[in-house]
Amino acid sequence: MASEDLVKQELEELQKQLGKKQKFEDAVSSLKSLLQTTYPSASTSLRKSFYTVICRVATVLKTRYTAPGFWSAGLGLFEQAILFVSEPSEKEHLKACIDQAREHLHLGDDASQTLRPAETRENRGYLFEGHLTVDQEPPQPEWLVQENLLTVAARLFEAESSQGLATNENTPDDVASVLEMLRNRLEEVVPLMENDGHVAPRVPPASKDVVAKLPVITLTEEILANMGKDAECAICRENLALNDQMQELPCKHTFHPPCLKPWLDEHNSCPICRHELQTDDHAYESWKEREKEAEEERKGAANALRGGEFMYV
Repeated sequence: MASEDLVKQELEELQKQLGKKQKFEDAVSSLKSLLQTTYPSASTSLRKSFYTVICRVATVLKTRYTAPGFWSAGLGLFEQAILFVSEPSEKEHLKACIDQAREHLHLGDDASQTLRPAETRENRGYLFEGHLTVDQEPPQPEWLVQENLLTVAARLFEAESSQGLATNENTPDDVASVLEMLRNRLEEVVPLMENDGHVAPRVPPASKDVVAKLPVITLTEEILANMGKDAECAICRENLALNDQMQELPCKHTFHPPCLKPWLDEHNSCPICRHELQTDDHAYESWKEREKEAEEERKGAANALRGGEFMYV
C-alpha cells in the first residue's frame, strides 16, 4: 500500500509538470513508463489516478499545445493506455483521444484503417438493386431516420409496457444502445412545437464573429478557489486546473475553447443555463423577434383575461 502511495505522489507530480511546456514531453514519457510497469498490478484506486492524469494530458493538448511533437507524445500515451484499461467508458474516451490526435497530426485514412480495418472495409460500398456499389452509401434522408427511430422507440416502449423486454430478442445492450441513440437525436426527431402548432426552426450555429469575440481567461488560483474544489468544464467534464484557458459566454459561464466551439456549432446555447448566442441567419433572427413580440402579446392577453375574471368575481 505504501508503494502505491508513492506512485500516486509521482502521478501528482507528473500532472503538475504537464502544465509546463518545457517539461510536457518528459512527463508524458515518464507516465508511459510508469503505466507499463505499475498499472497491470495496480489497485482500482491507483488505476483511476492513472486515468485522471492521462485525461489531463488530453485536456492540456486541446487547450494549450499545438506543436506536432506534443501531440505525437500524447498519441503514444493514449495508444499504450487503451491496451491496459478495461472500463468500456475509459476505452471509448481513449479511442476518441487517439482519433483526435491522429486527426491533428494529419495521419489520415491509413491510421484509421489500422485502428478499424473491419469498419473501413464495410464502408467501401453498399448493396443497390442487388449489386455492390463502388461508392459509399449516401446518408439516409432526415425524414427516414426520424421515422425509423420513432418506430423502434414505439416498439421498445410497447414491449416495456407489456413487460416483454425480458423475453424480447433484443439484449439489454441493444436496447440501451437504441435508447441512447434516441436521446442523442431527440432535438431532431421530435421538433419543438409552439402553442399555435407551428414548428420552431432548428437553431442555427452561433455567429463566428460573436464566438471569436468571446473573452478568454486564464484560470488563476483565486479564480479556481471561487469556482470550488471540483470545478469542471461542463462539456468535456474534465476537472479544471491552474492556468487552463477558458472562454466566457455572456451569461458568465466558462468552458474550454476547443470544447465550446463545436458545442455552439451544434446547439448554440450555454450547456448550463441555455443562454442563446446571436446567429448569422437573418431569417432565424427575424423569427426570434416575432416570437418575442408574440410572447409579449400572449402575456398581455393572459393578464387582461385574469383581470377580467377578477372584475366579475
